[in-house]
Amino acid sequence: MFLGIEIGGTKLQLGIGAGDGTLVAIERLEVQPKRGAQGILQQLEKVGGELVARHAPSAVGLGFGGPVDPAAGVAIKSHHVAGWEQFALADWCRQVFALPAAVENDCDAAALAEARFGAGRGHRAVLYVTVGSGIGGGLVLDREIYRGSGRGAAEIGHLRPGLLADRPDQTVESLASGWGIAAAAQSRLGDPISHSFLSLANGPRDGGPEQVRRRLVENEGAEAEYAADLRERCDGNLENLSARMVAQAAADGNEIARGVLAHACQVLGWAIAQALTLVSAEVVVVGGGVSLADESLFLAPLRTQVERYVFPPLAGTYEIVPAQLGEQVVVHGALAAASTVR
Repeated sequence: MFLGIEIGGTKLQLGIGAGDGTLVAIERLEVQPKRGAQGILQQLEKVGGELVARHAPSAVGLGFGGPVDPAAGVAIKSHHVAGWEQFALADWCRQVFALPAAVENDCDAAALAEARFGAGRGHRAVLYVTVGSGIGGGLVLDREIYRGSGRGAAEIGHLRPGLLADRPDQTVESLASGWGIAAAAQSRLGDPISHSFLSLANGPRDGGPEQVRRRLVENEGAEAEYAADLRERCDGNLENLSARMVAQAAADGNEIARGVLAHACQVLGWAIAQALTLVSAEVVVVGGGVSLADESLFLAPLRTQVERYVFPPLAGTYEIVPAQLGEQVVVHGALAAASTVR
C-alpha cells in the first residue's frame, strides 16, 4: 500500500491505495491560504500520520499544485499559497513519515492516472489537459510521464496564441481558463454596444436603412436582456461572476455566455491542435471543472476547433474524450508515482 497526497490551492486530499487505480481510504481537507505552507504541512502531518499508522504504506507520492523538480523532490513554487519556494517535499516526508517519497506536479500526476487507469487506458501516447481556474497539461508516453528537460512538458496553458502575444500574461490560460472565461464575460458586460454592432455586421446584409435600424434596436435589446441575466446570477457584483455561472447561463440560452464559451473553446482548440501537431497523441483527455459544462457547449465545439487548426494529415488519428477519474485523479496519480519509489 502507498500514501498519495494532493496539495492544491484550495484543497488537500490524502488517499491510501495500491497504485493500481483503487483506493481503500480517502481524506479531504480545506486549505487555509492565510496559514501558508506551514499550515498545510501541519494538516498533512496530522492526517497523514493517522493514515500511515493505520495502513502502514511503504512510500508516499505527492501531486503538488505548482512547478516541481521531480528528481530532487522539491516544490519550486505555489502560485496560490505562500511559503513553498524551493521546499524539499520528499525530504519532509522522510522526516515526518519515515517513508521515501516521489514528488510530481499535480497535472502530471493526473495525466499519469488518466493514462493508466482512466480515459487514456490502453493508449501509448496520451495528452491530458485540465481546464479549471487555470489550464494545465501533461504528456504520458508508454505509461510514463514525459518530462522533457526534467521538469515536465505539455504546459499547454502557457502557450501564447499568436505572434502578437509577446507578454508572459498573454496565454491560452488567460483566455480559456475558468477565471479567463469569467473575465471575458465581465468585459462583455462592460462593453455591450460594440458587440451589438458586431452582431449586426454578422447578420443579414439585405434591407434598407429602416431594417438596419430595426435590427440594431433588436440586437441592443437582446444584449441588454442577456447582460441583465448575467448580472442577476452574480447578484449584481461582477467580481463574483464565475465560469460556472457563465456555463449555466449558456446552457439556459444566454447568447453573451455562449459567445464567451465559444471563444474559449476556439483558443483552447487552437492550443490542443498545436500540441497534437507536435506529438501526435492518440487521445486527448480533458478534465477540470470547466470541462463539466454541457457537451454541446464545450467538448463538441472544442473538437470542432481542434479539427480546424490541427495538421490536416492527423485528422482521424486522435480522440478527444472527457476524463474519467473525477476529483480524486491527482491522488490516483500520486499513488502511481509512489509505486515507483525504490
